Amino acid sequence: MKAEIKIALILGVGIAIAVGIISVLFSSLDAEFESTTNLENGNNSVNLIDKSKFKMAPDLVGIAHYLNTTPKQLASEMEGKVVLYDIWTYSCINCIRTLPFITTWNDKYSDEGLLIIGIHSPEFEFEKDKKNVELAIAKHGITYPVVMDNEWETWNAFENRYWPRKYIADHEGFLRYDHIGEGAYQETEKIIQQLLEERSVSLGLQIASAESLVEIEEFEHTSFRTPELYFGYSLAQGRNQLGSEEGFNQNKITKYDEPDNIQLHKFYPVGEWLNLEEGMRLELESGSVKVLYHAKEVNIVTANQAQLEIFLDGVPIDEKFSGEDIESGNNITVVEPDLYNIIKSEKPATHELEIKIKGKGFELYSFTFG
Repeated sequence: MKAEIKIALILGVGIAIAVGIISVLFSSLDAEFESTTNLENGNNSVNLIDKSKFKMAPDLVGIAHYLNTTPKQLASEMEGKVVLYDIWTYSCINCIRTLPFITTWNDKYSDEGLLIIGIHSPEFEFEKDKKNVELAIAKHGITYPVVMDNEWETWNAFENRYWPRKYIADHEGFLRYDHIGEGAYQETEKIIQQLLEERSVSLGLQIASAESLVEIEEFEHTSFRTPELYFGYSLAQGRNQLGSEEGFNQNKITKYDEPDNIQLHKFYPVGEWLNLEEGMRLELESGSVKVLYHAKEVNIVTANQAQLEIFLDGVPIDEKFSGEDIESGNNITVVEPDLYNIIKSEKPATHELEIKIKGKGFELYSFTFG
């Protein structure tokens, strides 16, 4: 082959390679420009999410009272926000345990486009009282809007059946997340971060860098524990939790005698108690309740003022078992309708609990265990 031909071939190959490199370079630049343009115009993958499978968040309906907000203010705040709907009620221990996480998320993300709305759907009649709910939100440091869903109209609009329950809607109002009960806090917060990022991209806002997740110690439940015990004849239907031979007598005063022996997971009132739909009311100046339980924590839901003495296995409760609401020794004063923590220990165990009560008109609604 002649030298001239060889030189021509070499030059041709070199030119082809150069053209290829330049082509790839320009393609890369075009892709980068297109990607940047799409981000600026909100046309990235966020906008390609198929939302046809998601439901829209229902309207807040049947609201009796607006706390920390007004109807007009709340409607304005909801526009274009990622909204976390927290369905709760203030005497529910499972709801109470979630509140430190929710209030912290409010502090952390409210300036980035998150709006939290507490939907207070009551379990007991006294939870429909505005003053009681106001005391509860002050007690738990809740500054975000709370709406009182006294007749469960919003509860039903969400087709809900549980306390607590968290729904999260994206900035367009589509429900993108649903969690029942306690737990899954990191998963929930990651969803909040994801939906806030989607909102920022869609609205052409600056995207904040990924933040670390909230670290709060979670309550560790006892795997085998006494179930919630209800004192109201309506709520207790089908549960077989009242151990006394006298049983329930709807809307009647019943004299309950001291039991000869007690069974695990059942409660035994002593004295004269009026059987009500939601609880029992003490009709004399004094009375008591006994329960054999297995758990590490015991809470009671009560109403009306009374002095309580707490005994564990026949003796005044020891300090190592005293709950957060025990005032001194084994005594506790209950005033407003609320949940009171009477026993708190590190390890679950089986104990006989006795509560001696002084206070005619005292009402007892439920025991909950952890």
